[in-house]
Amino acid sequence: MSLARRATPADAGELVRLRTIMLDSVHGPDQDTAWQSPAAETLRTRLADPGGDLAAFVVDRPGDGPVRAVGADGAGHLGGTGLAACAVGAIEQRLGSPGNPLGLVGHVFSVATDPDLRRRGYSRACMEALLDWYRSRGVRKIDLHASEEGEPLYASLGFVRNPAPAMRLRPHGGGPDGAEGGSRPVAPAQ
Repeated sequence: MSLARRATPADAGELVRLRTIMLDSVHGPDQDTAWQSPAAETLRTRLADPGGDLAAFVVDRPGDGPVRAVGADGAGHLGGTGLAACAVGAIEQRLGSPGNPLGLVGHVFSVATDPDLRRRGYSRACMEALLDWYRSRGVRKIDLHASEEGEPLYASLGFVRNPAPAMRLRPHGGGPDGAEGGSRPVAPAQ
């Protein structure tokens, strides 16, 4: 029996709390919490549709210790036992191509484990359940951005580095990763 279960709308606050831990570990702590309440609302809405294009798999936190959770108002609250780990993914419909005739592409994000519960297989259980969900939906291409700490897990699950150069434009003034400022023009390739 797997440790992981499919997340429900009631898990939204905890999923945002774990996402905050993941983002802080990658980018450093950020005092901006304005995104948390809208993210929790998005999760509540999208997780309510079991046939939808977003799924999260979680492992419940063992024991009785309280955990700091993000409430619907975006503020931190002491809650119940909460979640130990999660993996969230979405499916995007693109045009078909060789090797991916249906054009379904999965993207994994918000893979996180509470720091005091790491190295117990919780993220692996969440990832395996998420990959099973993708397989059941016919997804043949799955992408993720790996942190240095997470890369060994993903490699053990079969993920490989993608040589394709990625670029991003934030047309409404946001710089890379939400920083202020616009995009710079990119010099043509030589």
